[in-house]
Amino acid sequence: MARVSYLKPAVTPQRTAPRAQRGVAGEVRRPRRGRFIAGGLLVVVVAAAAAAAIILVSAKASLSADSNALAKITMPLGGGTIQSVTVVTGPHSRPVAVELRGDQIWPKHLIKAHQLLQIDVVIKRPGWVAWLAGKTQHLHLSLMTPSASLRQHYVTLRPGQPLVLKFKEPIRVIAVATASGHLERRVLARPLSEIRLHRTAAAGTATVAAQMRSWETSPPTVVSWFPAGASATALATPAPGSQILPSTPITLTFNTSVAKALGSSRPPVSPTTPGTWHTKNSHTIVFEPQDYGYGLAATVSVALPSGVRLVGGQQTGTSSTGTWSVPGGSTLRLQQLLAQLGYLPLSFKGAHVALTPQAQEAAAIKPPSGNFGWRYPNVPDALKNMWAPGTAGTMTKGALMAFQNDHGFTTVDGLAGPAVWRSLITAVDENKRSTFGYTFVNVSLSGQQLTLWHSGKTVMSTAVNTGISSRPTDPGTFPVYEHLSVTTMSGTNPDGSHYDDPGIQWVSYFNGGDALHAFTRAQYGFPQSLGCVEMALGPAGQVWPYTPIGTLVHVA
Repeated sequence: MARVSYLKPAVTPQRTAPRAQRGVAGEVRRPRRGRFIAGGLLVVVVAAAAAAAIILVSAKASLSADSNALAKITMPLGGGTIQSVTVVTGPHSRPVAVELRGDQIWPKHLIKAHQLLQIDVVIKRPGWVAWLAGKTQHLHLSLMTPSASLRQHYVTLRPGQPLVLKFKEPIRVIAVATASGHLERRVLARPLSEIRLHRTAAAGTATVAAQMRSWETSPPTVVSWFPAGASATALATPAPGSQILPSTPITLTFNTSVAKALGSSRPPVSPTTPGTWHTKNSHTIVFEPQDYGYGLAATVSVALPSGVRLVGGQQTGTSSTGTWSVPGGSTLRLQQLLAQLGYLPLSFKGAHVALTPQAQEAAAIKPPSGNFGWRYPNVPDALKNMWAPGTAGTMTKGALMAFQNDHGFTTVDGLAGPAVWRSLITAVDENKRSTFGYTFVNVSLSGQQLTLWHSGKTVMSTAVNTGISSRPTDPGTFPVYEHLSVTTMSGTNPDGSHYDDPGIQWVSYFNGGDALHAFTRAQYGFPQSLGCVEMALGPAGQVWPYTPIGTLVHVA
């Protein structure tokens, strides 16, 4: 190992201290310069630490809620750049599209009020700060979007007094439903706590939606106003006198609590309808029909007890009743269903309709698109000429009468009331098709002959006797309305005498007292009857099974 030698420093002669600095024992006291230097260094260190602390504090950004935007970013004193902004909502962290406008974060699309959001921002610090405070700063904010709320939902107004909506907090957006139900949204120039609405009726409801921020959306709420002076008043939605669907709920809103107005009872609904009254809130109940609801072509009524007034209802003594009408099904849909069930000589292919009462009733009112086609070959021209899609006529009436007869209706009239529509829809849902086929009877007045056509084939032709000149068989097309294997026929002869003929067989009445039937004559093939179409017993027995109720008899 090499040896290291140190040079001794040169000795500097010391000065003799002044007399005043000499100690008691004659020692010399040294100056305090070293202490001053150490103190100075300490001050420098403390100042540097303080400066570093100030830099660290000023290098921090902040993230906070904003009174207009979604949130606001406050950048650090030393500057920096926003590296990323992420906003998610809901338990599944669905992303929310946002944009930066200066230091504010704005949603690109409307988002729900009273929605919990998670906002994350990454700030990149400048290089001269990054060595001390770190390259990036992560900011996080949990934010519940604000929601507007009304101070009153049930208001009593004097005549001419405007409807004023009062909110607990100022709002920036108000939307009011139009007559069509569409909400017209309007962003206010400045936040307001009161909104005045124009009203034209003494009582009614208004559907509104309000938001505290311009980028929010919220479900609508209903405000109801009532005339002053009535102790218990109800508003109905839809309004009495309007047209509703078979499944339309009926809402009753009272100016007092439901319990005070009705007690524990609920208003009766007519016609008797499967459904239930539900309590929506302390002032509102809703009747929700089920299954087929009120039925097509029904007149619906709801009667309120004595002492409760229904706005727009019919007043009877001290009680009020509201009425609504349900449209009947269209002729076109009636024809579509009858064709599907085999009661018309046509088939129908169209858009699918779900096999539920609600879907079928909706289709009855607004029929699906589709096409009809003849089910059989060799369709008689007279029958083809009767067909008119969407137009009521004898062919449709006869088909409906056949359906009514097959399904046990006591009244077979070819009219589609609520019970008939319900039965038709049920038959379609259960695929209960007619297996009989289709019959068309043609009676020639000039040829005195009957031709029977059934499901594409001419089954038979036979000579007949039609009415004499004083009691002619009326021309036209008529559906069979009564079908009897044997009956007694009675009436008045042209000379005024009365006749009563028992045991008349194979009778199919089609126009008043005119019928297809058997009647024994010496000859057939010329007018002899009092309006009926007479046949020999054998041919009449062959015709009768093909002419049930609803069969068209064409006389020409």
